[in-house]
Amino acid sequence: MKLPEEFVKKMRELMGGEFDSYLQSYNKPRFYGLRVNTLKITVEEFLKISPFRLKPVPWTRDGFYYTEGDNPGRHPYYYAGLYYIQEPSAMLPGAVIGAEPGERVLDLCAAPGGKTVQMAAGMKGQGLLVANDINADRVKALVKNIELCGIKNAVVLNEMPDRLSRSFEGYFDKILVDAPCSGEGMFRKDEDAVRSWEKYKCEKCCGMQRDILGQVDRMLKPGGSILYSTCTFSPEEDELMIESFMNQHEGSYELVEIPKAGGIEGGRTQWSNGSYDFSKAARLWPHRLDGEGHFAALLRKKADTGDNGSIKGAGRTEKSVAISDAGDLKAFSPELAEFIEKNTSLLLKGHIFKKGNNIYHLPERCPELSGLKVAKFGWYLGETGPKGFIPSHSFAVSLSNDEIRNKIDFQWDSREVNSYLKGETLIVPGEKRYTGVCADGYVLGWAKQTGDMLKNLYPKGWRKMS
Repeated sequence: MKLPEEFVKKMRELMGGEFDSYLQSYNKPRFYGLRVNTLKITVEEFLKISPFRLKPVPWTRDGFYYTEGDNPGRHPYYYAGLYYIQEPSAMLPGAVIGAEPGERVLDLCAAPGGKTVQMAAGMKGQGLLVANDINADRVKALVKNIELCGIKNAVVLNEMPDRLSRSFEGYFDKILVDAPCSGEGMFRKDEDAVRSWEKYKCEKCCGMQRDILGQVDRMLKPGGSILYSTCTFSPEEDELMIESFMNQHEGSYELVEIPKAGGIEGGRTQWSNGSYDFSKAARLWPHRLDGEGHFAALLRKKADTGDNGSIKGAGRTEKSVAISDAGDLKAFSPELAEFIEKNTSLLLKGHIFKKGNNIYHLPERCPELSGLKVAKFGWYLGETGPKGFIPSHSFAVSLSNDEIRNKIDFQWDSREVNSYLKGETLIVPGEKRYTGVCADGYVLGWAKQTGDMLKNLYPKGWRKMS
C-alpha cells in the first residue's frame, strides 16, 4: 500500500524506533469482527448456535473475530438481528462508556450505528437513547440498524450539534462522541481512507472536532461522562484535542482510566503539553493488537461545576399518554390493543404517541423536538386505518419468540427462510391472521396468512438479492 509521503514523515517523527514495526503492520491482513446483540440473545446462547469460527475480542465480552470467508452478513441470523458486524477496535468506545438501564444517553456522531446498538444493549430497553448524525444518507443506515437490532428506546435525529444543545441542555448522563477524523487508523482496512486523507487531514478535522466538543458540555449533566474517540493517530485530534477541551473547562472534568486489555496501550502524554495524564486514555495500534488504529478518552464531569447540578431544557416534552395496563392502551387505541391481545403476549408500558395514523412508543417521555429533524421517533409500532391496526416491521423484529402468539418456525438453512428473506410468497396453509416468521426461533418479520399461503410482508429495501 502506498501511503501519503507527508503522513509517513509525520509518523516516523512521532514513533521513532517503533516506526518500522508500525509500518510492517500494513503487510498484515485486516481483522473482521461481529458483536452479539444481547437484546436478542445471550453471548452463551449465540456461541451454542454460531455457524462461524469465532475468537473473543479481548476488550469487550460480546465481541468476536471471524474469518473473512464466513460472510456473516448473508446469514439469516444477521437478518434476525442476532449480531452486528463491526471492526474489532471500534468495539472499545461502546464497551468503555458502559450505558446502563434507565440512563439518558447520546450518540452524537452515530451513523451507521455500531456504537448505538452496543450502548442500547447495555440499556436493555430502559431510559432514552438519542442517536444523531449530520449526514441524511447515513442516517438511513442508522435507522435500519436500530430497527434490525430490535431497539425500542431510541430517537434518531439528523441535526448539527449546536441545534441539539438547545433542546437537550444538561440532559444526558452519557455522551459518546465518535468524532469525524482524518481516518489514519483505517488505512489498512480501507484504501479510500488513504485517498481521502489529503482532503480530510488533520487541520480540517480539528476544526470540526472543536466545534462538536464545544456543544457537548452544554448537554451533559454534572457527574456525567463523555467518551471521545477517533480512528486516527494524530495527536492534534487526540491527546491535544482533549487537553484543549479540558483547559477550556478548567477544573470541570477529569480523565478516567480505561482498562487495558489485549495489547491496548495508554495515550501518549509526551504528545501533549503535559497538563494531564493521558496514560489513562487508550490507543489501539495495528502493530500491537488484532485490529485497526483507534484512540479513546473517557472524561467525567465533576458534580460541582458551578450550576448547582440543575438540569435545564428537559421540562418541555413531546405530548404522550402514559400506559400502565391494557385498559390504558385500549382507551388510547382500541385497534392497537386488539392487535396486541390477539397476536402477542406483550404487556406494553411506558409512553405512547400518535402522529397522524402512526403510533410510537418510548419507555419514558422525550424532550420537545419541534424544529429538529427527526428520522425515527422511538419504537414505531404501526398505523391505524379502515382495516384496523397494521403492524410495522420494527414491531415484529423487536419481539421475542415468546411474545408472538402466532408464528411459524423454519430452520435457518431452509428453502422457506431463503425465500422469505427474498420477499417471496410461501405456500403454507393456515388460519387467516398475522404470523411471525422465525428462523430457529428468532423473529425475521411478519407475514399475513390468507388461508392457502403466507403473504410476505418483509420490507422491500431489506430483502436479500440472491
